[in-house]
Amino acid sequence: MLVGSIEVGGTKFVCAVGNENYQVKDQIQIPTTTPSETLQKTAEYFAQFEIEAIGIASFGPIEIRKNSPKYGYITKTPKAGWENTNFIGYLKKYLNVPMFFTTDVNGSAYGEYVMSLLSNEKIDSLVYYTIGTGVGGGAIVDGNLLGSTGHPEMGHVLLKRHPDDLDFAGVCPFHNDCLEGLVSGPTFEARLNRAGKDVPLSEPVWDIMSYYVAQAAIQATLILRPNKIVFGGGVTSEEFLRKVRRDFAKLLNGYVEVPQLDKYITMPEIKNNGSATVGDFALAIDMLKR
Repeated sequence: MLVGSIEVGGTKFVCAVGNENYQVKDQIQIPTTTPSETLQKTAEYFAQFEIEAIGIASFGPIEIRKNSPKYGYITKTPKAGWENTNFIGYLKKYLNVPMFFTTDVNGSAYGEYVMSLLSNEKIDSLVYYTIGTGVGGGAIVDGNLLGSTGHPEMGHVLLKRHPDDLDFAGVCPFHNDCLEGLVSGPTFEARLNRAGKDVPLSEPVWDIMSYYVAQAAIQATLILRPNKIVFGGGVTSEEFLRKVRRDFAKLLNGYVEVPQLDKYITMPEIKNNGSATVGDFALAIDMLKR
């Protein structure tokens, strides 16, 4: 069996072909330009293989309700030129296979969930956040993706402000100081006029950001009670997560029982940003089984 994966990013598409064991057999990257050019190249790539289904994990917002006339669309995205793109409709003109359409973070969440099961972890729920150019989150509850009237937008939750950060307006064009507006990569430039990679972990801004990320982890904990919370993306590192665990413990204050924090709040198990690819393979295979 061969299945496909499309990880739809703002700068590139990562397209892969894999087998029933989630092993990548072939992979390419396609620059994200215009919808017609990028989707045409994507369709041409998969046409070379006898794939049975494709899992697609896309930046959003996207329309996932199958009863909607805009099912399969990228909708109100800030990505220039991609608003109201009929993603699934375009590919279906060239590829006559079933397609599972979800968000990039849902794909990553499902990949991390599947990998945890393969590692014999006893879990049935997981939350995945990515912190990079933007912030997003996906959740698996009882083995299923969370969301029915739409997909979660966990990067846009509102937070209690850090007392040393009250003068920072935030960078989200919709909400200013939501989670994405306070901890995404562009906030380093907005606060310090420096890229995040140039800011040592010893600088106070990281303690401000860990305070916000810990609040997001507490929200996920108290609303969903997952077995595990995974943080990926370019802003995240193991050193940063140590600060997050510290603030999480302080803010939660022992209110509910959670697993050992270095097992509960973790980096992705799948290396090299491969979580969404594994998740896409798994979602495509699950769709065929159903």
